Amino acid sequence: MKIAVVRIRGIRNISPKIKKTLELLNIERVNNCIVLDDTPQNMGMVKVCKDYVAYGPVSENVLFELLRKRGEKGGRMLREVMENEEIKQAAQKIMHKEKVKDFVDPVFRLHPPRKGYKTIKKPAPEGDLGKREDMDSLLKRMM
Repeated sequence: MKIAVVRIRGIRNISPKIKKTLELLNIERVNNCIVLDDTPQNMGMVKVCKDYVAYGPVSENVLFELLRKRGEKGGRMLREVMENEEIKQAAQKIMHKEKVKDFVDPVFRLHPPRKGYKTIKKPAPEGDLGKREDMDSLLKRMM
């Protein structure tokens, strides 16, 4: 299973441990997104920085849209380099144990969400931080 991690908060007054973890996850800017495997190692890193990111499971359809709309490969948009069928096959391969960086650059640069965040200071049910069950809806609003 794959999870999407989106950075929501900035770097002001951030502890060095969380800052280093975000660097290792390669999410260095607000509204950047990465797609990770759901391994204990990755989940441990995500839980360290849970107060600065939103994360949750991502579906294959939303991953396809993410690759098609916001995926880049070497400075060019993925839709300029590949056809829709190739992108769909890449999304299927990524969902079944392939790495994202084999097909595209690992970081997706997203827009701020339409209609805005609920709040960036509270966890998921009231706000937008931490673990979410409906990560697909946030990603669709940010593409």
